[in-house]
Order: sequence, then C-alpha cells, then structure tokens
Amino acid sequence: MTTPTIPTEQEVLGWFDSLSNWGRWGDDDELGTLNLITDAKRKQAAGLVSEGITVTCSRLLVPEIAPDVTSIPPLHYMVNTGETAPSEGGGGSSDFLGVSYHGLTITHLDSLCHQFWNGKMYNGKAASLVTSAEKATAGAIDNAKNGVITRGVLLDIAAVKGKDWLDAGEPVFTADLEAAEEAQGVRVTEGDALLIRLGWYKRRQEVGAPSAAEGRPGLHAETLPWLRERGVSIGACDASWDVAPSEYPYVGLPIHKVGIVGMGLWLIDAANFDELAPICRRLNRWEFMFTVAPLRWHNATGSPVNPLATF
Repeated sequence: MTTPTIPTEQEVLGWFDSLSNWGRWGDDDELGTLNLITDAKRKQAAGLVSEGITVTCSRLLVPEIAPDVTSIPPLHYMVNTGETAPSEGGGGSSDFLGVSYHGLTITHLDSLCHQFWNGKMYNGKAASLVTSAEKATAGAIDNAKNGVITRGVLLDIAAVKGKDWLDAGEPVFTADLEAAEEAQGVRVTEGDALLIRLGWYKRRQEVGAPSAAEGRPGLHAETLPWLRERGVSIGACDASWDVAPSEYPYVGLPIHKVGIVGMGLWLIDAANFDELAPICRRLNRWEFMFTVAPLRWHNATGSPVNPLATF
C-alpha cells in the first residue's frame, strides 16, 4: 500500500469550501447527500434482494454505566409489569425509555443540524436555529422521514487487514478503503450507503468497554475527498467514524465537521456489523439492500436506529 499523503489542517479547513455541497440541491435543501438516492437507486437496491435474508446492523441498547458511555446512560423503567397481573382476566405491561444517543455506544443517525462550523450548519443555515426552547428548527431528523433505502456496501477493513479489530487511534486511509474493495470484489458508487467494519464492537464484547479517553479507530481526514468523489449518501461505522485522538486540534473531528456541515453527509455512529460480515462472507456478497427508518421525533438532532441489510 502506498504511503498516504497526510493533509495539513489548513488543507482540511479548505475542504469546507472545495468539498461543499451547499446550494447543490437548492438553497433550501436539508437532505444533503440523501439527494443522491434516486428512485432508480432504490429500485437497484430492491433488486439485490434474492435470498430473503435480513440482518440487523445495530448494537443492542443496554442501560449501563461503562467507560465509553460519555453522556447520560440509557434509562429503562417499567411502568406496569406481570408481577401485579391478576390470576384471572386481562393484564399488560408497559415501560419508559429514555436515551441520550449521541456518543460512542448507541447506534444512531446524526441529522444535519448535529454539527456546526463558524456559526453555520449544512447549506449555510444559522446554528442559532437550534435552540433550547424550539429545539432544532432546521436540519432536523424529520427531514429523513421517508427513510433510507439504497444499495449498501460493507467494507470489512479489520478482516482485510487480518485483524479481529483495529487498535485505538488506528486510522483508515483511502488506500485501505480501495484495498477492501479489491479484496471483496465490490465498488462503492454514487448514492450507496458505505458501511465500515473496524471490529470495534467485537472488541467491546470480547475485551470490555474501552475508555473514551483511550481513543478509537476511524477514518482519517484524508478520506474526505474520496467520500465526496464516490458520492456516498449515508455512512455507518462500528466505531464513531473519526479516528481519535485527532491530529487536527482545531477541526477536532474532520469527518463529522467537514462531512456533515460541508457535504451534508448523513452518518451512523456505533453500528454493529458482527452479524452482517459472516453472512457477506458466506454468500460472497458485499452488497445488499440497506434500510434505515429514523424516529420522527419533532425537531431532534438525530435518532437511535436499527439499520437493516437485506439479501
């Protein structure tokens, strides 16, 4: 593999403009790269279903306090249970769920108001349109109310590198993405969902939750032009997309910042491909119909999701 050319932070800052999709689909656009999923693309995705096999790409959502839970842990309270059910006649159960989903452990979709740069969100909308009173009045998750149905492509970076999982702080470069394409006999094309397996969920399940301060593997900023050129419509990663720690102290998280704010790229963090990858290997198929249906939570910055791959 050739040695990647590492962009300077000044070059990364320039990508907010040179990779920008602002105005590409109109000044009022709030769909961003989801515009790349055309009716023809959805029909292509549906045509990939031949086996009738469906598999989750989500982590199990567990109320827990762990080193990588970086915000309020999920809450799960029972309201009614079978403990008080009558021995005769009807009964039922219900519960309360509360979740702060942005973070490293809950599979979630970021909407385009989740990230700001220089006081703006995607397509030049003012960051001030997200308030504590009115919530997200632009770029909110309900813009994806019709869901995502497109061709999905899984690149199993960990397997191609011969690892169970990548190390904390280990970056993925464009050459790694293309090496996985070649090894798997697949190519990412415009409108596709790109799924990146780094083995990070497997590492959590087998070794234990890593400390958030320990860092995580992820894509290097160097991959951003490739993501724009290939026309990725939505991305899902079993870590949190950006390699951490970042070597760009000012930008911080380039994939999230340039990707969401500049490109309007929808991102799913903390996914799980440990059920999906074995099916891809068994069928020798790394493409499938990919489906995401976020919750229609009014003026929210994202949603927990259970993405599905169907063969």
